Amino acid sequence: MNIKGAIFDIDGTVLDSIYIWDTVAADYLRSIGLVPQEGLREIVKTMNMQEAAQYFREAYNVAYSEKEIALAVNKMIERSYFEDVLPKVDAKAFLANLQAQGVAICAATSTDEYLVKAALQRNDMLQYFSKIFTCTQVGKGKTEPDIFDAALAHLGTKKEETVIFEDSLYAIKTAKKAGYRVAAIYDRFEPEQDEIKNLANYYFLEYNEFIRQIDKEV
Repeated sequence: MNIKGAIFDIDGTVLDSIYIWDTVAADYLRSIGLVPQEGLREIVKTMNMQEAAQYFREAYNVAYSEKEIALAVNKMIERSYFEDVLPKVDAKAFLANLQAQGVAICAATSTDEYLVKAALQRNDMLQYFSKIFTCTQVGKGKTEPDIFDAALAHLGTKKEETVIFEDSLYAIKTAKKAGYRVAAIYDRFEPEQDEIKNLANYYFLEYNEFIRQIDKEV
């Protein structure tokens, strides 16, 4: 795999943290006395924090501002990022391997920066990322390629020399449509594995498989 730049999603790709987001939308609505509809997780799955907050205001008549909603949701999950979340198996070794090979690395995540930094710092992984791009900062979720384009511009690598590492089908679809190469890593919370296998340029269950591939081809 000829690779000079790597753009990493964080939740479900670098950190084993998707479980945090599995119920947080419903938990937030319950915390303010509202009953979440069935299938809420799938509805908000592709939304960034601002989009989800707007959805809560429109669909549930939540009286709080989008900023207040985002702050409240982040507060609910802070402890997990500050104290509990662990890396995916062999993710740290893989990042170290890439860095040793001279590959430029940054992150593109839907989670707010302070949470991501806290978890990466606690797991001694923050040093591998030259910058963390968030959907909040960019202003669009991963249904659009803006965050990937911003990350690519920061790395200064050519698109054909850059690989996006992702676990979610919707983000993989966005990246592929925008002409990126995508390496998909398995996450147990993403059910559409067959479609991901067919769509991604590379597909692996764990990072040790990536490491062997990198050692052969970089």
